[in-house]
Amino acid sequence: MRYLSLTSLLACAMLFTVGVNAQTIDDAQSQAASVDEAQALIDFWQAMDQAQGTIRIDAANVVLDVPDNYIFLNAKDAESVLVDAWGNMPGSNVLGMLMPAGVTPFDSNAWAVTIEYQEDGYVSDEEAEEIDYSELLSEMQSDTLEASKNRVEQGYETIELIGWASQPYYDKQAHKLHWAKELKFGGYEQNTLNYDIRVLGRRGVLVLSFIAGMEQKAEIDAVLPEVLEIANFETGNQYADFNSDTDNYAAYGLGALITGKVLAKTGFLAMLVIFLKKFGVFIVIGIGALLKGLFSRKSKQENKD
Repeated sequence: MRYLSLTSLLACAMLFTVGVNAQTIDDAQSQAASVDEAQALIDFWQAMDQAQGTIRIDAANVVLDVPDNYIFLNAKDAESVLVDAWGNMPGSNVLGMLMPAGVTPFDSNAWAVTIEYQEDGYVSDEEAEEIDYSELLSEMQSDTLEASKNRVEQGYETIELIGWASQPYYDKQAHKLHWAKELKFGGYEQNTLNYDIRVLGRRGVLVLSFIAGMEQKAEIDAVLPEVLEIANFETGNQYADFNSDTDNYAAYGLGALITGKVLAKTGFLAMLVIFLKKFGVFIVIGIGALLKGLFSRKSKQENKD
């Protein structure tokens, strides 16, 4: 099911207010509320600080070079989109988020890349050529099955790891690792894409996670090279700057980054956000979790129908 852009939503809501005299008072009030709700979404998005150009993320010693076809949302605005617009639980460690320019969180072609940082030490890439990705996948599928049981206990849909959407690839020159998983939530026919990038640094790992649907994989594949170039550690904090005499090694290698055991919290956040963005309540209702009071009112109206 596809949903409308903000401007289209507002236009439709305004059209529906024409001819109020021929409708009941309840219908007229409902349509007027739709206009207000659509305008609230527009105001919500326009209030965001949508940055471009050179951006420093001090907490990660990272510099972003954001081209004109992308925007960057700071930590506060990114959290607002994740929680208020997409219905995710608050309390993430997101330092910011990338989105394609000209697209809002409420558009059918929306996708995003969350940015986090894990300062666990220098991750050795010596095992890069020895990793058995088939074995890793089996391990991850077992872990996901256990995680699914916990999700059900917490009231969420089941989750199943179908397989690799893109097999892991490590660029030893750039020290960047990326891979994609295909996930299935509950009984929904459309599967979900979980696309991840890890940038290795001197003291930790930059975590980039795409939030997108499986139907957007071709688009994500196309923009991946460009996104990979956007984020880099500052000079002095890059992978090659590691000093074994003064710096610490991480207690894990590349394989653990892929399985997600070290970044379990991050992985859970990404999967949950994807679920709510693509298959959650705001798609069914058509407005979203932004206006929380709308849920109860809409639910009552639907029950009457």
